[in-house]
This record gives sequence, C-alpha cells and structure tokens, in this order.
Amino acid sequence: MLPGLAAQAQEVIKIGIPTGLSGANSVVAPSVVQSAELAVDEINAAGGILGKKVALEVADDGSGAAGAQKAADSLIFQKKVNVLISMQTSAARNGMLPVVTRGKVPYIYTSLYEGRSCNKYLYADGAVPEQMVGPIVDHFMSDNAKTFFLVGSDYAFGRGMLAFTKSYIEKKGGKVVGDEYQPMDATDWTAIISKMRSANPDAVIFSTAGGAPNVTLQKQYKAAGMKAQVGNLSVDEGTAKSMAADADGVFISASFLTNIDTPANKKFMAAMKAKFGDKLLTPNDLSVPQYDAVYLYKAAVEKAKSTSADAVVEALATVQFDGPRGKVQMNAQRHAPLTMYLGQVQSDGSVKIVKSFPNVSPGEQCPKL
Repeated sequence: MLPGLAAQAQEVIKIGIPTGLSGANSVVAPSVVQSAELAVDEINAAGGILGKKVALEVADDGSGAAGAQKAADSLIFQKKVNVLISMQTSAARNGMLPVVTRGKVPYIYTSLYEGRSCNKYLYADGAVPEQMVGPIVDHFMSDNAKTFFLVGSDYAFGRGMLAFTKSYIEKKGGKVVGDEYQPMDATDWTAIISKMRSANPDAVIFSTAGGAPNVTLQKQYKAAGMKAQVGNLSVDEGTAKSMAADADGVFISASFLTNIDTPANKKFMAAMKAKFGDKLLTPNDLSVPQYDAVYLYKAAVEKAKSTSADAVVEALATVQFDGPRGKVQMNAQRHAPLTMYLGQVQSDGSVKIVKSFPNVSPGEQCPKL
C-alpha cells in the first residue's frame, strides 16, 4: 500500500455490525442496519468522530453462536473494526464474547435481553427483565389475572426472561400453571397450545427468539381460538406490523415505540423517512437502541480522545445521548435506566401506548465489573 493510502485508511473509524440477517432474527435485523446507517450518515455529515469518517462493516451472524463467532472473527481480525455494535440473539452474543475478549474490542449490545451478561468489553443499552416484565404482569393482575402460562424459545433469552417472569408473578401472588419451551427454529406450536388450552390460564406470556418464532406462535395461537390475554416480551413494533390482525390485542413492553410524542423522536422518524422513503422498515425497540449506541460510541471516543479500547470502555459508562428514546446512559453496571412503555398492538399492526414508566432501573446486572 502506498504511504498516502495507508494514511487515508487510518482516517476511517470502523463500526462492526454482526447481526442475524438470516435465521430467527432475519425479520428484524434489516431495520437494525437502517438505524445504524442513519446514525453514521448524520455523524459523517457533521464532521465524523475526532475528524475521522465513520464506516459500517455488516456481517450476518446467522442468529446463532457458530455464525456469530465467524462474523466477529472476520470483523475484528480481518476488517479491523474499532467497535462492535449489534442487536443479536443471546445465543449469538454468548458465542461471540470469547472472540471479543481475545480481540479486545468494545462491544455495545443493543438488544433487549435476559440480563446479566458481564464482560470487560461489553455494555448494553437495551431493556432487561427488570424493566420489561413489571408493566405487562402488573397490567394483567390489575385486570384480575391470577394464573399465567409461559412459552419461550429454549435458549438463554427465552429461559432467562421467563425465569424472571415466573419469580415476579409468584412474588405478586399469581400462579404459573405451565411453562413450555421449544428450539429457536421451531415452527409448530400445536402441542404447546393444546397444553395451554387444558391449563386454561387467565393470561399467557411469550418470550421467543425475536422475529420469525413470534410470527408462527402468535398466528397459531390466534387460529386455535384461544381467549387468554397475551403479553409478549420479544415482539418489536416491526414484527407486530407484519403480524397485523394476528397480533391484535397483544401487550408488549418496550423502550421505544414509533408514536412517542417528543421532538427528538419526531425528528428521528422524519430523518428515517427522508433517508429510506418507501424502503423504510418500521423503527422498533430492537433497532433504535442501535442508533443510540452509535452516538454513545461517538461520545465515548470524543471523551477519551481516542479509539483505544480501554479508554473507550472506561468512557462508555460516563457519556449519555438524548435521542428518540430520551436520555440513555449506560451507567448502571454497564446497563441503562430506561423509560419503558406498555403498548397494545392494534388490528392494523400499529401499537398504542397504554402507559409510560420513566427512568426504570435495570437492577443488579454486573456488580463485579
């Protein structure tokens, strides 16, 4: 490489995005990439980070551990990214963490998840059970629900989220009358729906891998004529739109919904529409944290005055970004207090905000870091 080209190459800050463009997360991952693209466009138009242009390197992690290891290996050791910022399944995140540790790169995880993923290089700006479960369970209990049936995907997210949910329900005086799990790629929920029918719960709560499993489970639940109220801990607004009438009435808990009535969110939504036009995928609670995280990384690099991993990791706990979700700062044991919204899916797939909960703590996550 010529000296001039080497200097030019060093003037770029690379953000790696390993995400599930195939597999369980393929329904939502393209919207995550769009959020990152808007953030990078805005940042570059305003002069970049420390005067350097920002570039994205996107890799498909297949929504699973093996694919995530390959994606991280390629991004860190071949593409030489400065940071990983990604919405991924918990299986992908857990599979990737050893590669992150070996590569010594900051990693901002932008998905809602089961909590308590702790690593020297990891920060999370998505919601955890302590922030998501209460709004749904409390709402059902205020409507006289006493018995609950839980259904999840059989991996860290599904089991972790529902273990917290079960404990929360029991502490509040409710009863869990069944909890069932299927593999991440399951498409037939008939046997579990039959068990639900026998148990006859007042409410059901789902926690499947984000995207495709949500669609098949909810469609089959609706087709079976089940009447119990549904809360879903993994449906984002984009997936809800794709399900439309099948998801009518489902309650979700989110740190972002498109109709949050704030100037910052209106500005964000307008910018997304201007950039993507009729190709815009619905911004949602799995994609907007990606937008926030790119800005949080920018703030950390500028505070550290360096892209050095150790300096950035230290700075990430101290910076904040005021964006579509409001103020986000990952200062609570590498996680972020968030304003949460209880939403209800309407027959056209849109989500109506039922209630908001400001500044909800993520609780104890990584006390030893």
